[in-house]
Amino acid sequence: MAAPLRARAQQAGRVYRIGMLAAGSSTRFTDAIIKALHELGYVEGQNLVVERRFAEGRLDRLPEFAAELVRLRVDVIVIQGTPAGFAAKSATSTIPIVFAAISDPVGVGIVKSLARPGGNITGTSLMASELSAKRLELLHAISPQLSRVAILWDSSNPGMALRVQETEIAAKQSHVALFSVGPRNAEELEAAFAELGKQRPDALLVTVEPFTRRHLSRILEFCGSHRIPSMFEESSYVEAGGLMSYGPDLREIFRRAAVYVDRILNSAKPGDLPVEQPTKFELVINAKTARALGLTIPQSLLLRADQVIE
Repeated sequence: MAAPLRARAQQAGRVYRIGMLAAGSSTRFTDAIIKALHELGYVEGQNLVVERRFAEGRLDRLPEFAAELVRLRVDVIVIQGTPAGFAAKSATSTIPIVFAAISDPVGVGIVKSLARPGGNITGTSLMASELSAKRLELLHAISPQLSRVAILWDSSNPGMALRVQETEIAAKQSHVALFSVGPRNAEELEAAFAELGKQRPDALLVTVEPFTRRHLSRILEFCGSHRIPSMFEESSYVEAGGLMSYGPDLREIFRRAAVYVDRILNSAKPGDLPVEQPTKFELVINAKTARALGLTIPQSLLLRADQVIE
């Protein structure tokens, strides 16, 4: 499929300019998109110019960055995360926007529907909120007596509110008490840890977003010192020392987002392109962390894992 697309892009003789907007420092996001675009015939420095705008966790800068990309008249804006989605949507109603890795684009109001998003926006959804029940099920597998779970999230991120609501429903159905903490800065994070120390949850769910990524080492330190099993939504958190993650394969999510960009650069209308939901999910377990916590991971769970970090 890539060969005719590559030829089509090169024959056009045009240099395309895309903007990339994210709330965090999304090197992984950028590299994956650009690699996928390269496979489709777009080469940075030849027929592709990439304008990168990353807020490094300062969400208040996203509107400014989105406005810059509009002034540069980029052909497409590619965004990661709900806050960047809102910033881009507010900045332009004409420049096509492709989102990669938004949890619930319909629920937060980024698009009208998955089948017909409408307007100038489409992309790939994480469908992450619907995975809450599965994550609780996996925690039950390593801790059968699980009865109290805490969820740590950034309460200033609107996309995470829906995630917490879905987790609350899943916890109720699983007869698990859920304790929510939503710090918005480092000071509130320490206060949240103090409260969690008193509550003594059986496990900690951590949402994937710029705030938790920025404070990941402190989160892992807390879980280790209090011997609390942790469940994340993305494998990179587990590679850094978290216990377990279950979520969509982000490499595939980003690859598909690049396909959207290609289709739009070749005259497709964003509003006519249905939003895709992930079909491939990864279970990653850190066996070293499990041993440090004194946990025995069931063999059945290890066999199900896509990756076991030793």
